[in-house]
Order: sequence, then structure tokens, then C-alpha cells
Amino acid sequence: MALPSDYPDQACSLARSLEVVGQRWTLLILRDAFYGVQRFDDFASHLKVPRAVLSERLKSLTADGLLERVTGSTGRGEYRLSDKGTALWPAVRALLAWGDEYYAPAGPLRVFQHAADEAPLDELGLCTACGAQPALPDTLVAPGPGLREPTSDDDVVIAALARPHLLLTPVR
Repeated sequence: MALPSDYPDQACSLARSLEVVGQRWTLLILRDAFYGVQRFDDFASHLKVPRAVLSERLKSLTADGLLERVTGSTGRGEYRLSDKGTALWPAVRALLAWGDEYYAPAGPLRVFQHAADEAPLDELGLCTACGAQPALPDTLVAPGPGLREPTSDDDVVIAALARPHLLLTPVR
């Protein structure tokens, strides 16, 4: 029996937020959208999520206004983060940092840097060199010490993130 995805007896903003982003795969889809994944097939191959589940999550995220479905340069539908979706970046970054702290014994898989000076960002998202809080398009995601070397079998997302890549920039 599937658990319900709402919390009707909880008068709490966290409960409302979890109704939108708390389902399995949802935060990983959003993480990948920040990394620049836009195509259904790229989400599917990178996350290895069942296609029916991915379709349902993308529809839900679009209906809730976190993603927008647009026609890409190839004429196919693509997904882009909306302003509401990009507003989740501090929460996603914080969860990534928490996971790096407690579940990445070899070090973080990816690190975030200010594109202007390539200095790392601290736990609050501030540049350690200049103190600025870079906008998302000015934030690099770069390979961290815990990232394994890419192979020829890797998907397009892993290949794109094997080198520094600006957030929100399409991986293709």
C-alpha cells in the first residue's frame, strides 16, 4: 500500500513543501535540472528512474510551477526550472553539503565555485575569495575529490559534469 503524499493534519509550511518535493526521485530531478539536464531521456538515463515515474514527477513539478515545459531547439519538449524552482537552490545546496559531510567518505563528488574567480563556495553559498553570493548562472559545479573518473559507458550528464560546468547551462 502506497503512503499518502499529503499531510492534511499538519498546519506547517514544511509539510506543504514536502507535499511538492518530498516524493522519491523529486529532489534528484531538481538537482539534475540545476545541473542543466533538460531532456526527458537525459533525466531517465542519468537517474535510472522508471520512465513512468519520471513522467509523473515531471508532470507534477510542472503543475506545481517548479519546472516549465518548453520546446527545445530540436523541436522536442524540454524542462527548465522556473523562478519558483530556482528558489529551491539554497535547500538543494544545503542537502548536498549535508550529504557530503556525512555520507561522502572520499570527499564530495562535486564542489561549487564562483565562476568569476573559481574559488570554492562556503556552506552558505558565499565565495571564499571575494565574499559574493554568485547567482546560479555564475556558479560552477566542478568535480570533487570523491568523483570517480568517467568512462565511455557514462551518460551525457556524467560526461558533462566531469569538468566544470555552469549551473542551469544545458548539458547538451
